[in-house]
Amino acid sequence: MQAPADFIRAQTQVLSPAIVPELRLHLATEVMPLWQKTEEALREDGVQPPFWAFAWPGGQGVARYILDNPEIVAGRRVLDLASGSGLIAIAAMKAGAKSAMAVDIDRLALEACGLNAGLNAVSIRTCEQIDFARPYRNADAIFAGDICYQQAMSTTLLRWLRICVEADIPVLIGDPGRAYVPERGLQKLASYEVPTSRDLEDKDVRTATVWRLEKITQDEEG
Repeated sequence: MQAPADFIRAQTQVLSPAIVPELRLHLATEVMPLWQKTEEALREDGVQPPFWAFAWPGGQGVARYILDNPEIVAGRRVLDLASGSGLIAIAAMKAGAKSAMAVDIDRLALEACGLNAGLNAVSIRTCEQIDFARPYRNADAIFAGDICYQQAMSTTLLRWLRICVEADIPVLIGDPGRAYVPERGLQKLASYEVPTSRDLEDKDVRTATVWRLEKITQDEEG
């Protein structure tokens, strides 16, 4: 079996995300051929789609916001949830974060995070799972991009992010209008027009909004 790092290098090109030209990532240009090759390489069916190989609009929006507002991460410990390519974690380190942890359930994603960090001359840590029952105390700020496209996953992750907000940990999410973005408890911080591929999206441009997750009062819950 080909080593994961060699597989990623062979199936991608080193490119800059559309609205984050300062950074470089190992990115693919087509999703289905890479997905099929990933299944073949891992010798198993039903593997995770190669989300790590694309710079999704919500993640680009968060990364852009961090680079334009470095004070939100400067000297802080950052967690990048459902990290994919590691774009947000890398942007945080470039903006002066003390440390960045990229969390993803996909082993290839974690490998890609490390390779992409190297491309950008930063160091990030990776983790395959965290405890969703309690707030994450090893981070001073949590960021997530494009987590609201699937109901079950969105429900699980947003429930945990709310737990972290209640523990006074700042949480920012980036979303390009996915189906399961919350309707309440959000403060809009910025929005960006992100060129996309028809192979991945149903539009040539997506508006990625960066939201701050806020505490929900009992009245709002009711």
